[in-house]
Amino acid sequence: MLRTLSSRAIVPVAVAVTGFVVVCCILLYSVMKTDMVNYTIRHETNLTDTVIKSARYAMLKSDREMLCNIIANVGDQKGVEHLRIFNKKGLIMFSRDPGETGRLVDKKSAGCISCHAGPVPISTIGSMERARRFTNERGVRVLAITAPIYNEPACFNAACHFHTSEEKLLGTLDIGLSAAPLLKSLAIIRSRMVIFSIMVLILTVGGVAALLRRQVFIPIRELTEFTSDINNGNLNSELTGISGELSDLADEVRAMALKLRNYEQEIQELKSARIR
Repeated sequence: MLRTLSSRAIVPVAVAVTGFVVVCCILLYSVMKTDMVNYTIRHETNLTDTVIKSARYAMLKSDREMLCNIIANVGDQKGVEHLRIFNKKGLIMFSRDPGETGRLVDKKSAGCISCHAGPVPISTIGSMERARRFTNERGVRVLAITAPIYNEPACFNAACHFHTSEEKLLGTLDIGLSAAPLLKSLAIIRSRMVIFSIMVLILTVGGVAALLRRQVFIPIRELTEFTSDINNGNLNSELTGISGELSDLADEVRAMALKLRNYEQEIQELKSARIR
């Protein structure tokens, strides 16, 4: 299939470089994607902590109007798809969408099943386990965080005394941000990595081809021409611009041609002597 020396030399190199670059780019993109998703999750987790801390005073004072304003103001920020607070029973108490207030959250949904999978709900969960990705009813890709609201001494020692010290969990805050910026960034990274891979392939294969032509193909062609001259009887032919093993090979060819010429001359002299 690969008949010429150049194709036999360049094609395997191109295939090997292509495979290496593709594998490295896939691994690099996978690592970068994981890092960006984790960074986004950490950013959203910090946002949930900020919302909880901002709403703490309103909760301690049992000021529902202030808490509603906080949820509404944060929920109106660009990229926020949903923001709600529900109690231990899954009843939505506050929400960016007023129509959700008073509804029960499905405990088998993606945001709840991680804690309610067993007979006893889990009260403590890591930040990465709180995250979930899904497509909402409007067709928007969402990255959501479910953050528990724990019962602190300031809560059960407050004047309202709504909660006892035995209660560990008061409720849950659920916030979802649009994943469009993250997906856009990943798409840009993919396109740039494709362009970078193509550039690497072109430069690598082109560079290898140029080096092979300069260091191998041209010397071999000159050596072929030199051998042809020797074969045609031109023993004075010179091979210039070649060094190393190819030059040694040319000297061996010349020496062999000289020996053959000497043998031929000796044979002609013996024949002449017999004739006389």
